[in-house]
Amino acid sequence: MHNMSTASLRKDHDLIEKVIKAMESAIQLLIDNKQIPESILLPVIDFSKNFTDVCHHSKEENSLFPALEQAGMPRNMGPIAMMLMDHERSREIGKHMEESAKEYLSSGNSQRLINDMKQYVEHITEHLWKENNRLFMMAEARLQYVSEKVDKELNEIEQDKLKETGKTREHFEKLAEDLSRNISKQGN
Repeated sequence: MHNMSTASLRKDHDLIEKVIKAMESAIQLLIDNKQIPESILLPVIDFSKNFTDVCHHSKEENSLFPALEQAGMPRNMGPIAMMLMDHERSREIGKHMEESAKEYLSSGNSQRLINDMKQYVEHITEHLWKENNRLFMMAEARLQYVSEKVDKELNEIEQDKLKETGKTREHFEKLAEDLSRNISKQGN
């Protein structure tokens, strides 16, 4: 039974992993010289930017990490520092990916897009693994007493951040579903 402080974050991870799988399929299609329509590419970018970075990473940065700090984990070194660097990096790669997606949609040249998407997939996959198997384990051990407070905070941050993007969690859940479906149609 996972303690509540990470339950909502793990749920996010499952959703992110679904989109990462769709991205892997998209990369393969591009490598095989198949066209990826805007209707698949733009949701991938939307999700990476607005759900993964704005919503999910904010939840960790504004609630989980401060709670861990209060529980005695330093912010400027060790796991938290590493996760913050990872988040920064994912925003960077995300920006490149958005640019190369625009380039691809206007020119049809997919080389940069393939590279950026590969980088993103690799980076996020590794990052989620570190959080699921290292950071969250520590968090569950250290935060058992404050988990309700953290859980409430996480939900509030999610609401706020989604409001900022003008989208709902359902929007991103549906987006992930549709992507999985549409991408498997592309290959045929």
